[in-house]
This record gives sequence, C-alpha cells and structure tokens, in this order.
Amino acid sequence: MQRLTSSDPDFEARFARIVNDRRESDADVGRVVTEIIAKVRAEGDAALRELTARFDRHDLDAGGWKIDAAACKAAFDTLDAGLRDALELAASRIRSYHEAQLPEDRDYRDAAGVRLGAKWTAVDAAGLYVPGGRAAYPSSLLMNAIPAKVAGVGRLVVVTPTPGGEVSELVLAAAHLAGVDEIWRVGGAQAVAALAYGTDTIAPVDTITGPGRDYVAEAKRQLYGVVGIDMVAGPSEILVISDGKSDPEWIAADLLSQAEHDPTSQSILITDDAEFAAKVASAVNSTCAALATRETAGASWADYGVIIVVDDLASEAVTLANRLAAEHVELAVDDPEALFAGLRHAGSVFLGRHTPEAIGDYVAGPNHVLPTGRRARFSSGLSVLDFMKRTSFIALDEASLAAIGPAAVAMAEVEGLPAHAKSVQVRLK
Repeated sequence: MQRLTSSDPDFEARFARIVNDRRESDADVGRVVTEIIAKVRAEGDAALRELTARFDRHDLDAGGWKIDAAACKAAFDTLDAGLRDALELAASRIRSYHEAQLPEDRDYRDAAGVRLGAKWTAVDAAGLYVPGGRAAYPSSLLMNAIPAKVAGVGRLVVVTPTPGGEVSELVLAAAHLAGVDEIWRVGGAQAVAALAYGTDTIAPVDTITGPGRDYVAEAKRQLYGVVGIDMVAGPSEILVISDGKSDPEWIAADLLSQAEHDPTSQSILITDDAEFAAKVASAVNSTCAALATRETAGASWADYGVIIVVDDLASEAVTLANRLAAEHVELAVDDPEALFAGLRHAGSVFLGRHTPEAIGDYVAGPNHVLPTGRRARFSSGLSVLDFMKRTSFIALDEASLAAIGPAAVAMAEVEGLPAHAKSVQVRLK
C-alpha cells in the first residue's frame, strides 16, 4: 500500500503514476481474444462447444445450452423469503430510477416553418453478460436487465458461464424477476462473439452490456462497431475523501468493499488527518484478516491501495479526485455538498458518512455499471439510453424550403458538391 503526502517534493510524480496506471489487459489478452472471435465467427456452434468444454468444463450438448424460464421461476419461488424481498426491493428501486431516465420525443416547427424533431426507439435485441466464475452477481443482472426492459428492448438475452455445469440459483431468480427472455450457458470472449455475430443456435443482438474480466472486456472492445456496447470496464475503483471525524473502521470497510472484487481493484483514501490515516490503515489490516475474501482483498490493498494525506481537504481533495476520475467516490465529511459542487469527474458519488458505496451496488437505484480507468472524464454509467437510439426527422414545405434552401445551395457549391446544390435548387422557384 502506498502512502503519499501532498507536501512531499516527489508527490506530483508519484501521484501521476497512480493516475496513469491502467491496471488492464495486456497485448497477449488482445491476441487470444482476436483468435477466439475469429473462431466463433467461422465455426459458430462448434466453436462454442469446444471452448465451453475447455474453459468451463461443461458439455453443452449433454448438459444443455439453454436455461428455460421454468427453472428461473422455480429458483425465484424457492428463495428464502428475506432474500426474495431484498431482490424485489432492489428491482423496484432500480426500475423507478431508470424509468425517470426515459427521454422525451421532440416535434416542433421553428421560426422558418421547418418541422424538426427526434424520436427515441429501443434496440431490437440486447445481450447481457453475467459473470459466473470468481463470483455470481444477481445484482449485476438486475442493473443491466431492468434498464433494458424499461427502454423497451424486445429480446433480452443473457449469457453466463456455468463452470462444471453449476448454475447460480440467485442469478436465475434475478433473471425471472427482471423478465429475461433467454439464458445461454456460455461465457468468456466466445459468448460475446456469439452475441455479436450469432450462431445457428444463438441469434445475434444489437448491443452488449455487462461486466466481465479481461477477456470479456477485450472482446467487447474489439467488437464495438459490429454491436453497440455499454463501455470497456476495467478493475473496480473506490476513492474515499474523509476528514478525521469518520469512524476508521467504517472507512476501512468501504475501501475493502472494492478491494475484494479483484486483486487488481484499487482503493484510495484522501484525508487531511495523518493520525486518522494511520488508524484507517490499521483497521484495513484487521478487517481484511477476518474476511472470507481476504486473499483477494489483501492482494488488491497491498499492490494498489493508496492513502494520501493533504494539508487542506477543501482545496486539494477535489482537484486530486478530478484527476483520478474514479468509478466510485465517497465524500465522508460534514458538508459533502461543498466538495460535490467542485467534483466534475466521477462515475457515481456517495454523499455523507452514512452513504457507503455498497448501498449503490444493490438497492439505492442508480446503476452500478460505471466507467473505470479514468473514463468518467468522458462517459457515464449504464442507463436506459444505452439500449436506445435517437432518430431525427425534418419536414419542409414550399415556403420553408424557400426560406433556408438558398443557404444550402451556397454551402454545397462552395464545398464543390454540385449534385447537392442541384437537389435543392430544382425545388426552388
């Protein structure tokens, strides 16, 4: 774990290295994914059989390609009542939040009498990747599937690996609750390729969303353009900005909540209290030792954890936070609004000491699929808009064409495009 102090002479160089450290897949991953995509495109189902047997130890023909709706309903019906209530609460809050995101169509006439506007329509089919290796996440299924359904997607397809044929009953229950149409027992880059190009068994989709590790993220990167994607996501991140009034154990738990995702996740604390920083570091070690995920969380904290002590939280913390553009930012201070006002680059922000990032992962409502690797500088978390597209429209009559047509003719002529000019000119009196 790195300790930095903003007044140190080498602070800028050390902080810049943290900002620029991508912690993402290397060239070898890209090469392997290129080969997998080519294989699936060329061989279709045969490639999926072979790769699923090799990577997931699952025989698709013997154990089944598809998980049917009845199995999903049974999984939901047999859930512990408390867990079922929790899933239903999460689904309800996620749905309500995303319904408020639905964009409105526009249709109006401007001063020249030209009718202008745009209409929004959902993609016909969306594919959702749901991890099934290191951990199975029903919350991720809800976060991806519900916005798609709210957007109006007609066909919602889930692909998920089932190592050794094992299926997460929680994922199936969440799929039932979200109204998923198809679930296929394939994972990895091969599943993403199957969704993009289609095979004899799996029909292609228009956009692919959902989290995955290196190979899945790289497959989405390479297939963007063949299909739409939500984002290329890297390892999880959390930045906690806290003064010395917070409970060190609370902050330690928050830092570890992302560290336990993956050994390459990153957790950063910025504080203006050196004594508090030491207490948090101690609490991270003691808390981590008691976690079932301590091996993963410990590796993440040891290799990528950072504590930064600044002289003035109000003037320095937000500047550093905007450079980091982290996936999750917690503002554990008395007046979080003051810091939030200057925070321009973050995937999602958690205001106040009683708002842990983990609440956003499950039941708050906003989406937990968020930009990582400083991409919050130019992109946003998953929303209904990732499953929709906007089509503009224009309508002119004789009078409105007369009003704006001559300008179009002049611009076409100066650009050296006479057919453009003529297509307008022939309509003008």
